[in-house]
Amino acid sequence: MADLVVAPGVAVNVGARTPSARGGPLAALRDVVVLTRRNLVHVAREPLLLSDVTVQPVLFTLLFVYVFGAGVALPGGGDYKDFALAGLIALNLTTSAIGTAVGLTTDVNTGVIDRFRTLPMWRAAVLVGRTLSDLLSAAVCLLMVALTGLAIGWRPDASVGGIVAAFALPLLFAYALSWATACLGLVSDGPESAQSVGLVILFPLAIVSNAMVPTRNMPAVLRAVADWNPVSAVTSAIRDLLGNPNPSAVQHAWPMQHPLAASLLWSLGIIAVCAPLAVALYRRRTTD
Repeated sequence: MADLVVAPGVAVNVGARTPSARGGPLAALRDVVVLTRRNLVHVAREPLLLSDVTVQPVLFTLLFVYVFGAGVALPGGGDYKDFALAGLIALNLTTSAIGTAVGLTTDVNTGVIDRFRTLPMWRAAVLVGRTLSDLLSAAVCLLMVALTGLAIGWRPDASVGGIVAAFALPLLFAYALSWATACLGLVSDGPESAQSVGLVILFPLAIVSNAMVPTRNMPAVLRAVADWNPVSAVTSAIRDLLGNPNPSAVQHAWPMQHPLAASLLWSLGIIAVCAPLAVALYRRRTTD
């Protein structure tokens, strides 16, 4: 039997067996479970790693609703809290996606990946395990935003099915972004550069959208960018599913007229492009 050492004093038994390529899908699934658990064990040992999905969502919700919300007038009326909640979900999930890049590049630079390479395991399990553990972190982030929203007066106006769909959609988008940021982590020299470049990309992506303000009064070029921004599509779809105010519904851009379809296309498209790319980058980065 072989032990996968994940940190000083922490080991996960993976067993000595044939490589997953010859062991079939079940063996690959076991590798994914082991590595997902490894990432969760690491978080359990350092709970501050969850600050971006626990503390940040609460702070952002209170900051945007009570500081910026006072100066935002919604076209057609409506409560800013109800308008902002969907945007806060999308904004927090987008900015926290940088954790995948930081985690992967940290593993590469600390030699953990070299340990994995000595074991008979499916190579891509490292990436799948990382993205799945970060998906669980995204679920925690979403829960924190929703609970904070309920505490300050936000209320959905939808069926149970609509609420479930409204929460599942941004998680799919967060999972897609984790594959994109995995690519960033695999081409970065270290955690600092991964975080710096990631924030330069993700923060404008989250802000130049309809997440926190209606796009109607933006300059024409900026409004066009915002209307075709995947974050805007996800935000509009959440608002529609929750029955909350959605001023972007009057915009003529196709994603604003069909936000649910646009969100699914963006999410699945990002996964289709970035997942194989991340696997290729991982193989190149870990090949002698």
